[in-house]
Amino acid sequence: MFKGCFTALITPMKGSCEIDFSGLKALVQFQVEGGIKGLLVMGTTGESATINWGDHKKAIERVHDELNSKALTIAGTGSNSTEEAMEGTTFADELGIKAALLVDPYYNGPSSLEIRKEYIEPMSCHFPEIQFIPYVIPGRTGTQLLPQDLAILHANQGNLNAVKEATGDLANMALTRKFCGDDFDILSGDDDKTYEMMTSQQIKASGVISVVSNFAPAAVQEMTQALLEGNARKGLEVAKALDPLFKIVTVKTEEDSPYGARAVKARNPLPCKTLMNILGLPSGPCRQPLGKMTEAGLKIVLEQARRVYESNPWVLEPVVDFFGVDLKERLYKRQYWKDLHYV
Repeated sequence: MFKGCFTALITPMKGSCEIDFSGLKALVQFQVEGGIKGLLVMGTTGESATINWGDHKKAIERVHDELNSKALTIAGTGSNSTEEAMEGTTFADELGIKAALLVDPYYNGPSSLEIRKEYIEPMSCHFPEIQFIPYVIPGRTGTQLLPQDLAILHANQGNLNAVKEATGDLANMALTRKFCGDDFDILSGDDDKTYEMMTSQQIKASGVISVVSNFAPAAVQEMTQALLEGNARKGLEVAKALDPLFKIVTVKTEEDSPYGARAVKARNPLPCKTLMNILGLPSGPCRQPLGKMTEAGLKIVLEQARRVYESNPWVLEPVVDFFGVDLKERLYKRQYWKDLHYV
């Protein structure tokens, strides 16, 4: 069921707190034209943690209606509260959505056993018609559903046959494959590790829930499809073309302060939203407490985007075709990014 490129959809905003629903509609249409297999709505890339549940539900409904079976809707209904996740999934279920992403419960730190017994099992039993995808990302949540508990879920719950894997730990992924068997989809949660995960015989990932596909859907789908067909050479060629964009999902710089240098990490979705604004896609700002990039961080985003534009212009050509923008102008004229960094 989960094979190919699924886009972790970025939520475009108007101002600091209002979703740009017309922009959201355009992004959905752009993704469908790019050939993606599905859209994850209100995942963490979509800033679910800072968008209230009223808007959360509106976004899920609008995207599902717009997709209209052209691609799979995956509703981001996970939470650090099982009750809240139940409420969100009830709404998705009533819409007829057949897949939902459950991020590991963040901050309160349940054990893997608790994640299985107090969070995922109750959800999967209560909604037998929905396919659930646990999202394992310990670097963000401070906890982790382990391969052993994932395998128990897969063995006992008929609607748990995939995982979004963002541990960065290849050995952990190999254990997941070993314990869960071949009838289980491992989806990359890190764009830059997708090629390695899909070509590894110990992992055998079946695709990616991608951030970069927000602005390069056709290319990411082309990469994953080539790898699914066993064409590693073609997959590697596309992966190399996309690599500069993979490098901007997280941007790290060292910045001066009156008290000495300090590290600054611009984390997803900030760098990608910044690039989308530069390219002319619907984006808007991030929701606070995410803010802006530094000037040095913005320079890295521009450098990597220019590398793609100059060396593999076909990657971003669909942006030109769909949104009618001049990428040469937008990538090289300061007027398009002068307000996108702290001063």
